[in-house]
Amino acid sequence: MTALSTAHTPTSRPPARRTARPGVRPGVRLLLLLLGALGAIAAYYLIDSGGNLDFVLAYRTRKVAALVLVGCAVAVSTVLFHTITTNRILTPSIMGFDSLFVLLQTAGIFFLGVVGVNALGPVAQFGINTVVMTGLSVALFTTLLTRMGRSVHLLVLIGIVAGTLLRSIAALLQRIMEPNAFLVLQNRLFASFTSVQPSLLVVAAVLITGTCVVVWRARHALDVLALGPDVATGLGVDHRRALLRVLIAVSILVSISTALVGPITFFGLLVANLAYLVVGSHRHAHTLVGAGLLAIITLVGGQAVLEHVFDQGTVLSVIIEFVGGIAFIALLLGGRRR
Repeated sequence: MTALSTAHTPTSRPPARRTARPGVRPGVRLLLLLLGALGAIAAYYLIDSGGNLDFVLAYRTRKVAALVLVGCAVAVSTVLFHTITTNRILTPSIMGFDSLFVLLQTAGIFFLGVVGVNALGPVAQFGINTVVMTGLSVALFTTLLTRMGRSVHLLVLIGIVAGTLLRSIAALLQRIMEPNAFLVLQNRLFASFTSVQPSLLVVAAVLITGTCVVVWRARHALDVLALGPDVATGLGVDHRRALLRVLIAVSILVSISTALVGPITFFGLLVANLAYLVVGSHRHAHTLVGAGLLAIITLVGGQAVLEHVFDQGTVLSVIIEFVGGIAFIALLLGGRRR
């Protein structure tokens, strides 16, 4: 009784509540990321320029354009893939895009030879790779979604199996390939941001920009799509049609970026998950922009460090894949602990 009476006396005070401090708004964070991206581009232009800005602008603009286009394409496609799979440790490459690219490069050198492939020219090679990768992926998505309804996980599983099959065929062709041709093929299978042909940048820029504009216009529908098929359908979104459109956008972006510089497996996983942490919002209007800006900062800043600090001692794609692989393992371990 004494304890109860004491608890109800006017002198007893309830425990003080902690007032939640308002955090930095996503718009401010995106502005800071934009300043960081512009700073990385400016640093890449100005470091070791020697005051000859005309030559630097003409020589380095091609590299910056390739880095920006590939970074935005990979970042946006990964965020979209996370939206439809509701899994943040998956990347679009798990659907077999990288394996298909490896098979196309291997088959081209195996059947046409190095001279025959070089005779096609960079524009024809880029067009063939993009059209074949996009066409096959869209045909696969359309067929599976029509027959299997909304089973995204089954679609991912089939993509994994198809990727394994394609890599096995490519490995078989590589084993019976001439040694000199195999050396040329190995150089083509590593992503390179410094050997992009200027004639490809305009076509890639138009395709990537157009796809990103379509995705941006559907950003509110993507927020609903991320809630799951049942909730999205209840809110008036045609889940199957929206899912197919997102998969087509992912296939276009991944095909163009892979055909332009080569396969990058873990880069999208790295920048997408960084965007979720840095932006502090689940809305696609924030995550898509944040992932793209982080991709630009990573690629342009990393290339500037490699060229002007390490004097091209290594390749940027190798470092990105190494750091991205570590991030992938960290995400797996974090998921197990939760």
